Amino acid sequence: MGVLRSTESLEAEVEEFREMLFRSSGGLEFGAWKRGSGAVRRVTDGEEGEGHGRIVCVTSAVSFLGFAIVNRLLSLGYCVRLALETQEDLDKLRDMEMFGEMERDGVWAVMASVMDLDSLCWAFDGCTGVFHTSAFVDPGGASGYSKHMADMEARAAERVIEACVRTQSVRKCVFTSSLLACVWRQNSPRNNRLPTVVDENCWSDESLCRDKKLWFALGKTMAEKAAWRAARGRDLKLVTVCPALVTGPGFRRRNSTGSIAYLKGARDLFAEGLLATVDVCKVAEAHVSVYEAMGSTACGRYICYDHIIQRKEEAAELERQLGIPNRISSETPTDHPTWFELCNRKISRIMSSRRRCAYDVYSIVYN
Repeated sequence: MGVLRSTESLEAEVEEFREMLFRSSGGLEFGAWKRGSGAVRRVTDGEEGEGHGRIVCVTSAVSFLGFAIVNRLLSLGYCVRLALETQEDLDKLRDMEMFGEMERDGVWAVMASVMDLDSLCWAFDGCTGVFHTSAFVDPGGASGYSKHMADMEARAAERVIEACVRTQSVRKCVFTSSLLACVWRQNSPRNNRLPTVVDENCWSDESLCRDKKLWFALGKTMAEKAAWRAARGRDLKLVTVCPALVTGPGFRRRNSTGSIAYLKGARDLFAEGLLATVDVCKVAEAHVSVYEAMGSTACGRYICYDHIIQRKEEAAELERQLGIPNRISSETPTDHPTWFELCNRKISRIMSSRRRCAYDVYSIVYN
């Protein structure tokens, strides 16, 4: 959504995506979906448990995170529809001959603008779930993200949720937010004895984000709040995942602009013990885990991270990987106690529970 990438970067993503599809296609059984194949209806929880509801849509599916989510879904036997924002993305996929007649091994690509409600409804039609992973990125901005992008992202979030509600087949939506929508708070209470816990109940202060010109944090906060407002009282199950800085193999090449936007204000986060990272594969697993648990235990927000950067050496290494020296660390000593403590117990419980279920299934099959 609004992501501008070089031709070389896009071709590398598409090539990696094609290899992933070929690896994932063996042994998967997928259904088929055709536009105009008949009326669709909202699937019940019971029907989904019987094997229905395995068609989902992923927005910005060839992005760094979207790609990982698609990979995870395919490995679990889902049919995945790729909602692409630009004709360039679609043309590159066609040039790679990935889908044949727009279908291959349970994958479809469709054009859908997140600012166009009708195109979103068309893209979501026939899907039971939507993974909204898109984010606006402005490579021309000093930090990769502008105030205008923040406003656009909030409006796009409203349209995505409205499209989910209007599309009869869609029952669930997993919305990608950010840890930055939780950590930028004004006048946070500080206890001299114990650190203040930052969890899913915490929201970033929009006024503080504006004062500090933290446009990426502002955009994520506004967009997530807009999604919750749009879904309130509607026939749609919504959960949001709030990942830390997403890293992983090739993240500098494939996600450098978003990473630099995330790290505006990183020096303050580092000093407070709130600068965290998470591997892209774990974020993808978290998205699918909460999606599959939405019929039972999953609800609300989920903070997702797997490492907190606490030492200057770690900060310097991240700066080196992204080519942004002196963005995070400083000459100021950082061996003082931090005032805050991040908490990801909620997502950890969901993911460990899903893993146990998968192990039980495999034990039954192979024993």
